[in-house]
Parts: sequence; structure tokens; C-alpha cells
Amino acid sequence: MRSLPRHPGPRVSGAVAATAGAIVSVLLTAASAVVFAPAVTPAVAADEEAPDQSFTIKDPRITESSGLAASRTHPGVYWTHNDSGYGPQIYAVDSRTGETVATLTLEGIGKPRDVEAISMGPDGNVYVGDIGDNLNGTWDHVWIYRFPEPKQLKDATVRATQFTVKYADGPRDAESMMVDPKTGRVYIASKNKKGGGLYEGPAELTSSGTNTFRRIDEVPWVTDGAFSPDGKELVLRSYFSARAYAWQNGRLGAERGISAPFQWQAESVTYTADGKALMFGTEGKESGVVRVDLDKGAGGNSSSGGSSSSGANSSSGSGNSSSGGGGDGGTADGAGGEKQGNATLGAIIVIGGAALVLAFKRLRRKD
Repeated sequence: MRSLPRHPGPRVSGAVAATAGAIVSVLLTAASAVVFAPAVTPAVAADEEAPDQSFTIKDPRITESSGLAASRTHPGVYWTHNDSGYGPQIYAVDSRTGETVATLTLEGIGKPRDVEAISMGPDGNVYVGDIGDNLNGTWDHVWIYRFPEPKQLKDATVRATQFTVKYADGPRDAESMMVDPKTGRVYIASKNKKGGGLYEGPAELTSSGTNTFRRIDEVPWVTDGAFSPDGKELVLRSYFSARAYAWQNGRLGAERGISAPFQWQAESVTYTADGKALMFGTEGKESGVVRVDLDKGAGGNSSSGGSSSSGANSSSGSGNSSSGGGGDGGTADGAGGEKQGNATLGAIIVIGGAALVLAFKRLRRKD
């Protein structure tokens, strides 16, 4: 076979190489100075058969797990879905094994565009948020799908109800949709580089018209959120941190930091069905879901970052999220060394990467 002609690549001068080396050295030095709490702090004895522990999603079809919801009917089972570009499939994953135990195909809806969130309602229904916007907030409407959680776990086609959603103040990109476990009202948290807004849906969704969501508060950049099972708290996570807000009369109250594991594509969060822990998910092939136990002994205002001992790979899978890498409008104070360390490392990576690219561009122009 004839070899292909060679083409000279971009010339990198000694100055560029030296500068790049210096930046990398600074990054490595700074990263090594970050002090982390233990990534895995067993809260219970290791037991691979125990539900609601850290686990790895083993289904090769699930490569962009973008939402998590703990089943209310099937203990230890979590509902998840892929991100944009996939079909109307919802997966039930058993946390004991990481295996998919049911695949549901939704019918009665249009073609999903960018499914980003999933949540359980008090009515026994599963709510799916097709609320992402790859065009950065230019679609004039998005959708929510709702279907009854099946009593038996098996592959099936289920009929879903489709709801059209618009925002009172114009199109928004969003990745977080939460259903209040007491009132059944649906909330969406939008996102952009400067933060986002918390939007409240109507008391009851209608399938015959447009459901207008209205902004009720400001929130940081978030990639997912979840209500506690008792409806007293709302947790919102970002790429590098998580925060919990007291939830009173449908409004945000006092906030506090929550320990969150470092994950390469931090996309999802949900409470365990008993409310004792949070489960943090990430995108990517064989992505890990990490349990973080909650210590509410001090009036429900403290949290501990102890993960379970089943050893899921919390940082596996880079994924191809439609959201891309992003900054975090929230703060990371008051949640323990692990969360602070993760936020610091994330900031180092983002800032250092940008500096490296900028240095290359400038020095190449000088050459």
C-alpha cells in the first residue's frame, strides 16, 4: 500500500514548549497541594447485596446517564436515561448489581431532543424532563413526559403523557427538574454561565395546552437537583459542589454545603428512598454512582461525606454531555474537606487549562 504523503505539522518553538511545561508544572504542584477527605468512607460493612450503596452502571447502552431517581416501588432500584441523541428509553438499574433490570420504551410522545432529568412524583408517576437545549436556550418550548411507575420490572413499552413547557421570561437551557414529593408541583432549574433560575410550574400540568413556568428565585449553575423524600429540603448539584436548601411553602430557605464526590462529568443526584443518603451520578461508559451519607443528628443542618464501601468508579467516563464543561456559580463552603478539595481541584483544572491554551495561542502568533 502506498504510504500517504507527509504534511508538516504546526511548529512549536522552544519558548512555547518551555511555557507549556511551566504551566503544567504549576498545575501539578497546585493540585498536589489540595487536601482531600477520603474518597470512600464506609458507613456500613461492605455488602455487595445491600441496596442503595455505591455502584457502577454496567449496561453498555447507558453511556450518558444524565438523571437519577430512586424508585418508590422497587427498593434499591434507580431510574436513569441517556442524554441527547438517544431514543425514548428509560432504564431501571439495580444498585445491588449495577445491572439493568428493566428497559421501558415510551410511546405516545414525540422524538426526544435532550433528556436531562428524571424525578418521582407523589402520585406514583415517573416524570422525565426533556428540558435541555443544545442551542443554548433558543427552543421556544421543551417537554415533560409522565408515566406510571410499573409494578413489575420487565422490558415493556409504556404510554406516556407529554406536556409542553414554556418559561414566562423566554427560552432557557436547563438540566434539573424536580417534583415536590408533597404537592406534586414540578420545578425546573435553568443554567447559564452566570448562574440560573428556579422555575415553578402550575399546580397541575395540562396536556392540552402550554404549561408556563415562572421564575421564583436565583440559583447557581446546576446540573441536577432532588427533593428529600419528606419534602423539607432541596439539593442542587453542579460540576464541583452541591448545596442543600430548606424548602418551606414552595420557596427556598436557608442553605448549607453538602459533600459531593469529584466526578468527571457530574450530572445527576437523587436521595435514597429512605432519605438517609444522596446518590451522585456521572456520565460515561460504566459510570459510577456514589453514595454520600447524610448526618442529620444536629437538627438536620450538617452533612458528612461518607460514601458506601462497594467501590464504584466515581470518576469513570468522560461522556459527551451537551452541556460541556462549565463554571460553578455556587460556593463550596462549610461542607468538609472532600468537597472543598474537589472544588479547588476543579477550579485549578479549569483555570490552568484555559491559561495553557491562551499561552499556546499567544506564543505561536509571536513565532
